[in-house]
Amino acid sequence: MSSASPSPAASAPDSGSAPATAPAPGPAAESTTDRTPPTEAELLDYVRKTAADAELVASLPLDPEGRTWLRLNGPGGSEAWIIGWPPGTGTGWHDHGGSLGAFATASGSLTEQSLAARLPTEGWKTLELADGVDRERQLTAGRGRAFGPHHVHQVLNETEEEHAVSVHAYYPPLPLMRRYSRTGSLLRLEQVERPGEWE
Repeated sequence: MSSASPSPAASAPDSGSAPATAPAPGPAAESTTDRTPPTEAELLDYVRKTAADAELVASLPLDPEGRTWLRLNGPGGSEAWIIGWPPGTGTGWHDHGGSLGAFATASGSLTEQSLAARLPTEGWKTLELADGVDRERQLTAGRGRAFGPHHVHQVLNETEEEHAVSVHAYYPPLPLMRRYSRTGSLLRLEQVERPGEWE
């Protein structure tokens, strides 16, 4: 996997490996000193506007073999990213460590699989999921979604030929991510990652 202009200090959440770029200004980025923390709706508005910025989206180098990304300055002190997804790539099941967030597809098509259940954050390694908790969305160019602090999902580019690009924002900046494996209805906590440890 490659990235544009590597920086040893930052790496992309949900990315799966290498370092990301130093923050670049995104549209409508604001100082945390002049406003309250952003809401889910404000993050969704930001990622949709950023995904519609063709010039900014085109500045992301694409790699046919691995995901690429650029870090942006999100609104109200949020953490934001533009991420490129080659065909067949995905994040695996994860949460966002209590941060709320939003993402929107800028080009191509992404599939989000999520759980419509609030999971306990501590005290378990394996959980049996109830029937009916699975949700799936197709997010084509221009479509996005916001989520609260207890969201568990995976994002996939299931196409065989088309690269996808998306924009993501999180507030507060991710304090950690829990990564899960899933076999049928069994969800297993595999790893807790903190900033600087994203794989």
